[in-house]
Amino acid sequence: MESPHLDLTNHFLIAMPSMDDPNFSQSVTYICEHGAEGAMGIVINRPMEISLGDVLEQLDINHTGLPAEQQPVYAGGPVLEERGFILHRPRGEWESSLQVTPEISVTTSKDILAALGEGRGPADVIFALGYAGWSAGQLEQEMQDNAWLSAPASTDILFKTPPARRWLEAAKLIGIDPRLLSSNSGHA
Repeated sequence: MESPHLDLTNHFLIAMPSMDDPNFSQSVTYICEHGAEGAMGIVINRPMEISLGDVLEQLDINHTGLPAEQQPVYAGGPVLEERGFILHRPRGEWESSLQVTPEISVTTSKDILAALGEGRGPADVIFALGYAGWSAGQLEQEMQDNAWLSAPASTDILFKTPPARRWLEAAKLIGIDPRLLSSNSGHA
């Protein structure tokens, strides 16, 4: 009998302390899509040294004096690092969006950036460059290898918690303080 497929869509992947990949050490990744073909997510706690205003300026999108211009840009993962991914709520109607939940989508089209620049975009936004991707079975294997913890996603952590606290707060969702977990594995 085939085992049921693990679906981590709309979950956080919380890096275990032993994770030594610099792209994911102490990271929280929001899983946007997970199926038999693989998984796609966005790291939500790696702010970069640039702001959304810098990106809008580079794309010649008017944005002067709007709150969105001060928002950080996140290193969303090591795949397609030059491409922007906007995780947002409410969903709205944008040219290229993937609906994750009834209220959350990830959008890659420029129309949402123009709306943000004009102050009429979604209320809650995480703008990331790049994403994290796993091929078929890869994430399941990493879960078995204890590289990740998973927890149902929280919109408060996603959109309201400061980035530096998201790793700890996401782990608290399942009653764990990851700082207390050993990064060594051993055998009795």
